[in-house]
Amino acid sequence: MARAQDRGPKSGKTSGRPLLTDSLVELIESGASIIVATRDASLRPECVRGLGATVSDDRRRLTVLLNDQLAGRIRAHLADNGHIAVSFSRIVDHHTIQVKGHAVEVRAGHEAEQQALERYLAAFAEQVSLAGLPRSVVRRVCHERCVAVSLLVEELYDQTPGPGAGAPMTP
Repeated sequence: MARAQDRGPKSGKTSGRPLLTDSLVELIESGASIIVATRDASLRPECVRGLGATVSDDRRRLTVLLNDQLAGRIRAHLADNGHIAVSFSRIVDHHTIQVKGHAVEVRAGHEAEQQALERYLAAFAEQVSLAGLPRSVVRRVCHERCVAVSLLVEELYDQTPGPGAGAPMTP
């Protein structure tokens, strides 16, 4: 992961201020659907469902939790190039954001993160139940061990369906 740690934000993408507002932190740390995507050197994508996320106190760093058994290619891509995109979508109204950045740390999740994962799955089960899916479907998600991927937030996009989808967001 040392290669990714040395990379800073792309110029023109951040103004030095955190991009994540109170409402965005609330979305990220709620039961929103989380999709994590990376790519290899040939631009072949890989994606997995995230199992929770937390935002650092300074709001410049995001840690997303992944199922360890499903994260092999994600880990390989991050070791190779560090590029990562994470989408958060609130199920009830499809309010969606995409965060892009570079991974600065990939490691086994610790106990507090495993507990955050459990809270996320309970909140996600509530979200999907509002859409008519039984909570029991979410309870089947395998999550014995998680991987924690921390990234520096460099870019932020509104991905809510509609005319503004894809537009950059600014603080």
